[in-house]
Amino acid sequence: MNIRQLEVFLAVIDGHGVTQAAEHVHLSPAAVSLQLHGLAAELETKLFMRSGRRLIPTPAGTRLAERARSVVKQMQELQHDFANDSSLDERPFHFATGITTLIYHLRQPLRLLRKRYPNNEFQISVGVTETIVAGLLESRFDLGLISLPVAEEHLRILPLFEEELLLLRPTSNRIRGRHTAPISAAELEDVPFVLYPKHSNMRSIIDGFFAEIGVAPRVVMEADDTEAIKSLVEAGFGYSILPAYALRGRTRFFHIHRIGGHRLVRKQALAVARAEYPRKLTESIANFLLTLPWTSSPTGVA
Repeated sequence: MNIRQLEVFLAVIDGHGVTQAAEHVHLSPAAVSLQLHGLAAELETKLFMRSGRRLIPTPAGTRLAERARSVVKQMQELQHDFANDSSLDERPFHFATGITTLIYHLRQPLRLLRKRYPNNEFQISVGVTETIVAGLLESRFDLGLISLPVAEEHLRILPLFEEELLLLRPTSNRIRGRHTAPISAAELEDVPFVLYPKHSNMRSIIDGFFAEIGVAPRVVMEADDTEAIKSLVEAGFGYSILPAYALRGRTRFFHIHRIGGHRLVRKQALAVARAEYPRKLTESIANFLLTLPWTSSPTGVA
């Protein structure tokens, strides 16, 4: 017995005849009759009685129909649940991003995303790149927005935009506007720094930059939250390096600098776990996000 036999059997009951059932299931009348005979033989029971041109289900046929409807419905639900079709996929979609990116970059894209996919449930998780990468590899997230570089062969990386990182120098005076002044690498020797935690992706970018310009920063404090670091700088605990977009929009107690004419950037990218059967909805959403205007024009899918 198979699901196709049950579908043909129910089509005959609902259509009260082989001819109508054959049209419904896209088989010939002979093929429908063959399916019915095979099902009856396997169950060792008579399923129909003939009344003129009509087929009337026997008590056994009626009992089978009740069970068959439940089985066919469950099979259809199972097929729908696992259908890899972005237009039919109604499973929750898990998107992960960093808190700074969420606050300063994703407000409009997320509104557009909900408008583009109104029937999908989006669940947003916030974390650092390392946490997002682990979640993608463990299938807890469908799509992540991360900072590069990330050396992980099991991820597919889709470059999205670049964001400048700037140096913050604390001051006791309230600063207005967003003037960015140069500062020499020599002026950073032996000053205190509040930076992202060691071994974090952002810290790796910053440490690499310091090594490039020949500065050994004296780190007095670490924090993994950009807003917390900004507050600590304003409180006078030390210098720092933060994303440019996090420095917008209000008066502050720090000066903003570029170091020695160098431009330090972090690259932001979408990331998805490589899979033999990738989720079509993930591909659709990733490609939609790549079409949106970010800090700079998206690069497109390689």
